[in-house]
Amino acid sequence: MKIYTKAGDKGTTSLIGGTKVSKADLRIDSYGTVDELNAYIGLLADQTININRSNFLRSIQNNLFIIGSILALEDDAKFKIPMLVQDDITALENAIDEIDVQVEPLRNFILPGGHQSISFGQVARCVCRRAERLVIALTHTTKVDELVYQYLNRLSDYLFMLCRQMHKDLQIDEIHWKSR
Repeated sequence: MKIYTKAGDKGTTSLIGGTKVSKADLRIDSYGTVDELNAYIGLLADQTININRSNFLRSIQNNLFIIGSILALEDDAKFKIPMLVQDDITALENAIDEIDVQVEPLRNFILPGGHQSISFGQVARCVCRRAERLVIALTHTTKVDELVYQYLNRLSDYLFMLCRQMHKDLQIDEIHWKSR
């Protein structure tokens, strides 16, 4: 099997179901950003500091692949693909709650940085927020399962809290924003 098909050489691609759309289509931008996020989550899972969290981070990657599939599925397609369930969001909420009791209460805005692993997490959080914005924009023209943008919203919260946990685990002070 060849990895290249040349099918996209004219700036179009196909959704799951066969409909051709521009590679600049908001739907393509949405699932492309989810794919980018998935790569950053993989980078986070590969960090030594996250060895005990790697299974959870890999489950997030699987869910992001499901989200990408949902976003790539043309409207009214008859294909069966996996879907998100409420338990996927609950798992993120439970992980956030577990971290919340371990870190100091948030009293300041926090600047990204302090350690490379933490910075990877903050970049993932920012990409997650962008993916969420794109999916919300997509809902103006396309029906999108609300669990998709709820999951992305909760995931960005989890990534923020994961960065706080990594600060604690690495014994590195959070960098507080200082107003003028």
